[in-house]
Amino acid sequence: MAGNIQITNNIRKLRFFADEMTQQSLAEKAGVSRQTIIAIESGKYNPSLDLAFRIALVFGVKIGEVFDYEITGENK
Repeated sequence: MAGNIQITNNIRKLRFFADEMTQQSLAEKAGVSRQTIIAIESGKYNPSLDLAFRIALVFGVKIGEVFDYEITGENK
């Protein structure tokens, strides 16, 4: 596989449906800083697998409901 992986997330939507959970509240529950949540939500930072699972646990959903990916470029 020579393509690039584009990771997307549904964190903003999940926060909205979780009684409009704040980024700060999510950060505290996941054990990271608010800046980390902002960076992940905006697609500027990809979380570790451990953190991705912790975020999913906060929302009570499977990791695939929080994060998705697409292969772009050559040899999709």
